[in-house]
Formats: sequence, C-alpha cells, structure tokens
Amino acid sequence: MVHLTRIYTKTGDDGTTSLGDMSRTSKNDPRLEAYATVDEANSSIGVVLALGELSEDLHVLLVRIQNDLFDVGADLCTPVSDGPAFEPLRVIETQITYLEEQIDKYNESLKQLRSFVLPSGTPTAALLHVARTVTRRAERCTWAAIHAFGAGVNPLTAKYLNRLSDLLFVIARTANQEIGDQLWVPGANR
Repeated sequence: MVHLTRIYTKTGDDGTTSLGDMSRTSKNDPRLEAYATVDEANSSIGVVLALGELSEDLHVLLVRIQNDLFDVGADLCTPVSDGPAFEPLRVIETQITYLEEQIDKYNESLKQLRSFVLPSGTPTAALLHVARTVTRRAERCTWAAIHAFGAGVNPLTAKYLNRLSDLLFVIARTANQEIGDQLWVPGANR
C-alpha cells in the first residue's frame, strides 16, 4: 500500500530524483522521461473519462487501463536487477493479452478501413486520438530507455503501450461509429 504523507520533499531540488529501488538519478534519465510520459498518457485518458460520452463498459475499461498505466510507471521507475530486496511490480503478459482481447472485441463491429483515419469526429473520438498519440510517444520514450539500459528495463512495458495505442485507436473509431470515420484522401488538395 502506498502512503503519501508529504507532497513535497525538496530532495529533487538538485535535479535528481529517486527511482523505485531508492537509487538516485538525473531528472533527464530516459527512464524518468518514459514514466513521466506514461503519466501524461494516463492524464489524457483522465480527460477522456471526464469529458467524453462513454458507455459504461468503456468507462470501466479506461479506469482499468489507468490503473495498469500506474503499474507501467512503477515498472519503469524500478530498474530490473537480480535479487531485489522487495519484489517489484512488473507488467506481465496477461495485461497485454487483455488489451488484445479488447481490441478484437471492439474492432469486430467496425467497418474495414480503406485508408488512414483522420484524428477527428465526435469530441470523444478526438480526445481518444489525443490519448492515443500521447501513448505512442510514451512507447517511444520507453524504447529509448530500453535501448539506454538494456536488461535494466522490462520490455513488456513498451509492448503494453504499443497495444494500448492500438486499443485507443479502435475505441476512437467506435466513438465515431454513428457518424463514420473521416478518412485521409491522399493528394486531395494538390
């Protein structure tokens, strides 16, 4: 259980921060960039929940994803090491499988795509597209951390973010189902 008794500690005033294993690192550390961007993606989903018109099942799904994104952040902030003093929270394959199941479920009722989708439509769809693009950026930041630290970062975090961005795309299309997707027309304005 997490207990937050003080919001400010002043320990980061020197440009460093603590990781999950209590080691200190620069606030420019690629791991920090990755989990900070995951936090931004989570906040983008929070905006969808606050402003979007969602069915109950999509609301429940997005709250579950927000919880999972905290797991992703916890995983990214704790370097992978042999014999840790405490078992760290890690993203596991079943979390990714769940996203794949949801992608298949929501994609089943959608029309087949013949072009790329413009990120627009209903307000809910537009908000989901913003969350999708922030999630893609979080994935890229995570891959940068993986490339910088190798085995010190769990690659399932990047895989989870990849699937999540796909799911957000499918849900955005679902939110546009009544009005239809606005498709890209290559070279339309030449």
